[in-house]
Amino acid sequence: MPKMKSVSSAKKRFILTATGKIKRKHAFKNHILTKKSTKRKRKLSHMTIVDPSNVKAVKQMLCI
Repeated sequence: MPKMKSVSSAKKRFILTATGKIKRKHAFKNHILTKKSTKRKRKLSHMTIVDPSNVKAVKQMLCI
């Protein structure tokens, strides 16, 4: 059977931490930033952990 290939877009979007958790960037931080408050933009700039309900799907995309 051939090797499993990772989804290329997932490789660019997710980072695996040393403890095995998966980090991701927040959405809504690319454009139309003038109407968003400074506080909201600051909170969106930080990385966060992938929700437990999505971990299985992300790991499957990354072939972990």
